[in-house]
Amino acid sequence: MTDSNSLNKTVAVGNQLKKYYSVKTSVFSRPVELKALDGVNFELQAGKTLAVVGESGCGKSTLARLLTFIEEPTAGQLTFLGQQVDPENKSQIKELRKSVQMIFQDPYGSLNPRKNVGSILSESLKINTKFKARERNELVVNMLEKVGLRAEHISRYPHMFSGGQRQRIAIARALMLKPALVVADEPVSALDISIQAQVLNLLMDLQDELNTAYVFISHGLSVVEHIADDVMVMYLGRPVEQGSRDEIFGSPLHPYTQALLASTPFVDPDKRAKRVSLKGELPSPLDPPAGCAFHQRCPFVMDHCKVARPELKTYQGRLIACFKVE
Repeated sequence: MTDSNSLNKTVAVGNQLKKYYSVKTSVFSRPVELKALDGVNFELQAGKTLAVVGESGCGKSTLARLLTFIEEPTAGQLTFLGQQVDPENKSQIKELRKSVQMIFQDPYGSLNPRKNVGSILSESLKINTKFKARERNELVVNMLEKVGLRAEHISRYPHMFSGGQRQRIAIARALMLKPALVVADEPVSALDISIQAQVLNLLMDLQDELNTAYVFISHGLSVVEHIADDVMVMYLGRPVEQGSRDEIFGSPLHPYTQALLASTPFVDPDKRAKRVSLKGELPSPLDPPAGCAFHQRCPFVMDHCKVARPELKTYQGRLIACFKVE
């Protein structure tokens, strides 16, 4: 199992990560290149959370698949636990996979309905450790207690739990091997609002205890504000604004970030209003617009935006890709 308790450790670094797909739009058409991810940089520390935010189709889930080694990048370099990841090195990938786990969006579909909780949680221990059955059982009971469930739940099946309880089981499963990195893909969006805060607080408490790094994928910026240390706002495969949580929420600079915040419900009246309204639909990634990908929906569009693509540059302590800000 991975030692996740060393402080201030760099868990993962992405350098110009790209993922392109060849897609046929019809039987007789030529394949079209879909740039699902088109140049992403990040550095993730132990015990910290990077939130990746944007609409459907912006590349969030593609990034998650690269980080969990489900797919390999088309270009760029991923470094994980100090090792440069070589997709051709199958033994390296197999070993590194033990140190990264995923929490899925749907707690109803991510748990095997034919297995009881004990079997679900002990499976990764069976595969990756030499613990005997009694030791595995003790670890499972201990993890259940950490996520707010009881020892007697070990023999029950997923259908016997509420949505919030099922997501607690999914969290427990992800943390059984004490991974260095957990990728959480919309982990509370399928839950009632009243349950979301409980699950987020649980994730934060477990992060403090285990010093695990999180990549938290979400549409909801109000959720992100609660849990993130750093935020990456993506649009059509590329980051448009990247910085600390306080910078992004305190003074969002990119019009797309401002628009996402405008569509987020906040109780605090100071966080409402004075935001940019987001109009129109996300362009097709199969046929992205020339220039800045956001220019067709941007209220501040200039002629230059229609022909040239802005690159990420440092401005006021964060990275931003926008000619308006420049």
